[in-house]
This record gives sequence, structure tokens and C-alpha cells, in this order.
Amino acid sequence: MKTSVEVEYWVIDRKGELCAPEGLTGISPQVEEEFVDCLLEIKTTPCESVEDLAAQFVELLGETLREAKERGKGLVPLATPLDCDSIEQLPGDRARIQEQVLGEDFEYAKHCAGTHLHFEKRRVVDQLNTLIALDPALALLNSSPYYKGQRIAAGARPYIYREKGYAQFPAHGQLWEYAESVAEWNDRLERRYAEFKREAIDAGVDEAEFEANFTPDDAIWTPVRLRKCFPTVEWRSPDATLPSQILRLAGEMYPLMDEASRAEVRVEGDLGLVTDDGITLPEFGAVREYTDAAIHEGLGSGEVREYLGRMGFDVDAYDPLTEQLDRGPSLDEAQARELRLEYAAALERDVARLSEPEQYAHRKQNA
Repeated sequence: MKTSVEVEYWVIDRKGELCAPEGLTGISPQVEEEFVDCLLEIKTTPCESVEDLAAQFVELLGETLREAKERGKGLVPLATPLDCDSIEQLPGDRARIQEQVLGEDFEYAKHCAGTHLHFEKRRVVDQLNTLIALDPALALLNSSPYYKGQRIAAGARPYIYREKGYAQFPAHGQLWEYAESVAEWNDRLERRYAEFKREAIDAGVDEAEFEANFTPDDAIWTPVRLRKCFPTVEWRSPDATLPSQILRLAGEMYPLMDEASRAEVRVEGDLGLVTDDGITLPEFGAVREYTDAAIHEGLGSGEVREYLGRMGFDVDAYDPLTEQLDRGPSLDEAQARELRLEYAAALERDVARLSEPEQYAHRKQNA
């Protein structure tokens, strides 16, 4: 089963100020600009194993960090920039249309940096439903409690993205219920696409321009997506964070998604359980409660920890950055700059460790 990852990182200068990537996105076709002027995305190609994924991701990230250092820049592995005012978006029709439809709420999306994990389509409905049930695992990578200097949740990014950015369109940005079939899932997509199109036209967007920039496959921003163009099932919930933590999560998700593509998957009760005999997913209402706790409390929630343990995760092996950088109910711009510099340095150390020969051998042994 092939897998790939996409991770977004904030770009800063030597003072910790957000800045443009400039030449960093010319390193490789796999290093791209995002839709705002201080964010870049590193994406791997589809890999045959977690070992291959780790090798490619670490190499790409290492190359980007070396180039960044030469240019007096750094990359920050945090879900939000912690404290800053308005972030400028780059010229582009898609982002302009979204802002035209969402209005001021689109500002929330500009403060979000995440991790997207892709898994090759196999038994699609079971894979989709398993990813939906595993959404509370976002707590394992929570990496910022702050939005514009205010502590708002253990996972500030999923909170502002789901609850604020798409408050007017909850069906477009929040977790969907389990799918009964691919056809039924695609019907949902078509309905949401039609709704978004109507709102765009009502907001003054030309219909032909809208259709040139959006399709049902890419007009929805739900945490779990079925992608036609890759083709994969995609999980978009985790924050951007240190690569060692991302790769640990990918290594635990991979066998779960593999099991979902070959073993029995059923929905029953509120607890959830993964065994060698199959996967029992909790009812969707329970999943929503676990996910809400994962966003607001993170691994501070005993129920989330117990649930993730039953679903096969080694919870104690994770150290979410959101807990490390908590500086109280608020922080100012100077503190934010210092923290960005601190975690940019932590990212460099993490990549250096992952690049060591013995670390590569360990990844190969455990892949």
C-alpha cells in the first residue's frame, strides 16, 4: 500500500519574524508555496513503505533547511504562528474566491499549518470510515494552543479551522459521518460543491471562473477526503510538527489502514477496539466526542488517551509540542518570535538526528 505525506512549515528570518520563502520553493518540485506569503509545503511522492516515506521526507526537509540557513531563514514546525496580525495571501483565483465567499472567516485559514497523510485506495469505504474514527489521533501531534496570541485550545489549528473558519459552512470543514458506499460519499461531495457554487455566485463570482478553479474533488475541506486525482484516502487533521513525531504517527497509521483494507471493519458501541481479528469503530457520535476532547484537551483527556490506546496507538511515545510551549493564557509578539526561533532550532536538531546512519537503520528495522 503506497503512502505519502504533505507538511506545511512557517518561514521566518533570523529575528523570528514571518517572511516569504522566496528561493526555497525552487529547491524541488516537491517544495511548494502555499496560499499565504510565509508558508511552504513539503510533499513526498507516493512511497511503497513507511521506510521509504521517512527517507524521502527527511532528505527533502534536510535539503530545504540547508538552503534556508544559507538565506538566513528557518522553518517553524508549529500549527499556528502563535501571535501575529493579518497574514497576506498570495495572488490566486482559488484563494480569492474562497475569501469572497467566506468573508472575514477566511482569515482563520491563513493561520493554519498542517500535516496531510495519504493512503492508497484499496477497500475504500472501510478505509474512509477507519480514518474518520481515528480522527481523535490528531491529539498526538497538537503543536500550538495559540491563535493571535491567545490560548484557545490544545489544538488551536483544528479548532479555528473547523469551528471558526467554516462556521457558516460546517458541512464543508468539519468531520463527516461514516460512509455507506463510495456512491453515497460522492453524492455528499456533489451536494456540498453545489452549495459552495451557489454561495460563490451569490457573492459575485462568475460561474465560469468558479468552475475553472473548483471541482467536487477539491472544493471541500473536510478532515478526511477521498481524492480522485492521487488516488488516495487523505487525512488532513494533524498539525505540522517535528518530523520524528509525524513519522511515528505515519508508522502507526500505516498498519491500521492496511488492516482496514483486508480485515473486518464494523461499527458498534462507544469504545472502539483494534485486534488481530478486525477493527471495531465506535458510533459516530462517540467519535465526535473523542475528537472534541482531542481538540480542546489534547492528551490531557484520559478518555482520549484510553481510546487511542484501544485503537492501537502507543500514546506515551508522543510528546505534543502544544504542551511544551504553553506560556499561559496569552503571549505577546516578542514571546512569539522567541518561540518560533526556538522551535525552528528544534526542527533542525530533529532532522539531524533522523539523518544519522543509526537512525536510518532503526527506521528500516521498524518499517
